[in-house]
Amino acid sequence: MPDDWWVSDRLVVATEAVADGSLTRRDLRRSYTKLHRNVYVRSGVELTAVDRGRAAWLWSGRHATLVGHSAAALLGSRWVPHDAPVEIVHSRRPPPNGITVRSYELREDEVRRVGEIACTTVARTAYDLGRRLPLESAVIRVDALLNATAVTAQAVELVARMHPGARGVRRLQRVMDLVDAGSESQQETRLRLLLVRSDLPRPATQIPILDDRGRVVRRVDMGWAECKVGVEYDGEQHWTGPDAYANDIDRLEFLAARGWCIVRVSARQLRYEQARVVRRVRLALRERGFTG
Repeated sequence: MPDDWWVSDRLVVATEAVADGSLTRRDLRRSYTKLHRNVYVRSGVELTAVDRGRAAWLWSGRHATLVGHSAAALLGSRWVPHDAPVEIVHSRRPPPNGITVRSYELREDEVRRVGEIACTTVARTAYDLGRRLPLESAVIRVDALLNATAVTAQAVELVARMHPGARGVRRLQRVMDLVDAGSESQQETRLRLLLVRSDLPRPATQIPILDDRGRVVRRVDMGWAECKVGVEYDGEQHWTGPDAYANDIDRLEFLAARGWCIVRVSARQLRYEQARVVRRVRLALRERGFTG
């Protein structure tokens, strides 16, 4: 990924653009929409979470530190909604509509830069999300952030130890007990949480499957290698490209030939038939001799 991937020429600081001659006041009126005081976006552009965080940073005079959802998006986390709260630490108040100013006290080692923009580190960002969001949302966000960055749960726990007694630390502990950076989508996290909350043994994630030469050639989303039972969310990621269906058949045949039973779960089943999903997984484990 290039170092300047976060840069957006769709956002402009009006006084700067007019001063350097790149835009006129007429250009701004005709082709741009005001987001915040002195910050404009090209009309018709759908802003991403990164764009919205950068707009807040520009509003602050390039002095704010992005935190929470805004930091997660800037750090490359997937699945951050475009309409997620824009969160910054900054002394300028009151903020305009659409920007939340947090009163965090950040240690020097909890801040980094992505390009020009200051944001909290991955571990500090996960710490903040984990102690403020509802349990399931927090696990989803922290899963995605750790998956995208390869930062460990231990690094997040180290940040927590530096802030004893902070608000939300008990909630964070529950979140971190459930976090697994092996989740590659929001739905995979939701599926794993369903299994754990149903008193099934906690599944491992991204289980490597070897070929006859000992090379990793496949992975199972989640499951129990000792029983060779896997559980996979059958979402859109399995159906990209013209050969996706045939490749999926080949993959399932490969896993079956090595003794794996794969319980596949659709979006509808995960949303409306959770008890049935759990029963199917229990039955598969029982048939493989699991007695726990």
